[in-house]
Amino acid sequence: VQLQAYGGGLVQPGGSLRLSCAASGSIVGRSSMTWYRQAPGKQREWVARIATAGSTNYADSVKGRFTISIDKAKNLVYLQMNSLKPEDTAVYYCNGVPLYSWGQGTLVTVSS
Repeated sequence: VQLQAYGGGLVQPGGSLRLSCAASGSIVGRSSMTWYRQAPGKQREWVARIATAGSTNYADSVKGRFTISIDKAKNLVYLQMNSLKPEDTAVYYCNGVPLYSWGQGTLVTVSS
């Protein structure tokens, strides 16, 4: 399984971004998918998860601002991020459950 996140960039506080994650092996929809992030000098943390049945869970720090979704036909996982804050600055990754090898992340920088 190969995972590649993209769509990051520089955004001002209060702005929005949508991240995408391309997953090979047709795991999207057959495996729970999770977005993680790793800020400079910090450990990787989970951000949002979507189960195969479609239920979602979010870390308290992003609840109400981020939305995870999938497109099974395209094997894509999305993370819509609104009302971004400087503390959301991190490299974002996606992965499945159980974890596969970590793929390429995408850097999100929230700064004025």
